[in-house]
Amino acid sequence: MASEKGSSVSGEPLPQSSYVLDERRRAALAEVDNAKFSWFHVKVCFVAGVGFFTDAYDIFAINIASTMLGYVYDPKHKSLSTNAGLGVKVATPVGTLVGQLLFGWLADVVGRKKMYGFELIIIIFATFAQALSANGPAVTIVGVLVVWRFLMGIGIGGDYPLSAVISSEFASTRSRGRLMCAVFAFQGWGQLAAALISVITVAAYKNSIIGDVSPNFNAVDHCWRILIGMGCVPGVIALYFRLTIPETPRFTMDIERNIQQATKDIDTILATNESKGLGHQQLDAPVASWADFRAHFGQWKHMKVLIGTAYSWFALDIAFYGLGLNSSIILQAIGFGSAVSTGSRGVYDNLMNVSVGNVILSIAGLIPGYWVSFLFIDTWGRKPIQLMGFIMLTALFIVMGFGYDALKGSDPGKKAFVFLYCLANFFQNFGPNVTTFVIPGEVYPTRYRSTAHGISAASGKLGAIVAQVGFAQLANIGGSNAFVGHILEIFALFMLTGIFSTLLLPESKGKSLEELSEE
Repeated sequence: MASEKGSSVSGEPLPQSSYVLDERRRAALAEVDNAKFSWFHVKVCFVAGVGFFTDAYDIFAINIASTMLGYVYDPKHKSLSTNAGLGVKVATPVGTLVGQLLFGWLADVVGRKKMYGFELIIIIFATFAQALSANGPAVTIVGVLVVWRFLMGIGIGGDYPLSAVISSEFASTRSRGRLMCAVFAFQGWGQLAAALISVITVAAYKNSIIGDVSPNFNAVDHCWRILIGMGCVPGVIALYFRLTIPETPRFTMDIERNIQQATKDIDTILATNESKGLGHQQLDAPVASWADFRAHFGQWKHMKVLIGTAYSWFALDIAFYGLGLNSSIILQAIGFGSAVSTGSRGVYDNLMNVSVGNVILSIAGLIPGYWVSFLFIDTWGRKPIQLMGFIMLTALFIVMGFGYDALKGSDPGKKAFVFLYCLANFFQNFGPNVTTFVIPGEVYPTRYRSTAHGISAASGKLGAIVAQVGFAQLANIGGSNAFVGHILEIFALFMLTGIFSTLLLPESKGKSLEELSEE
């Protein structure tokens, strides 16, 4: 009888041997799901988190470095041309999109452990190469940077599905949201570190910058290379630990179908000493294939979840990267902290103001948002946080967009705009920026968890590319940065659509990965 032998998800009775192995699988995974928070979880958090620290540093450092590049390589205009600035900023999201799809698929095919660390090697190499880039007769500095930032983006893209899935599959059910949130929150520290390194570097070269005579800003050339090159340091520190992290038990059981090895790994991780005497046992589990992928996601109940995670991330990143990669431009557009001095002194003052402005934005909005999400994600839930975030962002962008001209017209208005800008950063992170990362790491079956997370994340980067290209092409319609207010209105529209895509998602709070994926 099925009640004696168990049944499959489809309701068909399982053979006795398969039933016994399935019960052992569930018992082993229950140990992971019910495990107390331990130093191993701390290790997973920091090993995965340092990667996101590096990713965010490398992505958002170019926001400040592009201003420096303009002084060095286009001193006549003191800024990169629209297309050059677009190239160095959009190259990384394009590479990230490729990396998310590629590494997401590879992690489901060859394993999380085998791929983890390889993406970090790509990031380290490409970041170091950027710091050594130079002009040449055949190719400009912008062309060289575009190539290296694209390659760096591939490595950064690999980090998203790998870190999400590894932290998800090692976490206990009751603290999975907080662990994944803590991993992703390193992104905020990375953005802050990029701004702080810029402040320190510009301050250290103050006399040299002021002493330079236009068009030869040699000291600024040193500054941007140091700023970009420092992105290698955290990656190098984390590399050994990534290469030595164990394979997740769920991959070993459900993909490699080796319950014996998975149980031993759980014993090693949790020190339970319950894996002895099992012998070599192969678990019968569904095998990933293109036909199985189509059959699984061909069902509306699964397809709507993939649409929900992918589009929500797409809509969010329209605004997140539209703001994040252009915060310096927006601050200058409203005249907040603009340098009043001229000549070389004006160069120093502008670079310092841009750097300090980004520090303020990180501390005032970005970092607090991550950690408020950390406090509530396992009690309030993922879906309510994402809904609330999209609603608040819709309202904030409507106010910032339609009130843009009035706000930038006075000093109190400028301060109010910066406050609203920080509030938008806060509700991006106490909202969909965190949950769009967490939910795809939980709701899919093991055999497609990394692939589907990669698809969702790549949709987000498509949004980042659209935002960056759109911002570059639209911002100066009607004059320098004259269209920024209307761009903020467009952001509001996308935040509104994110509310509806969120309704397609299940609530994953308090449920095991097997309950969510029906495995």
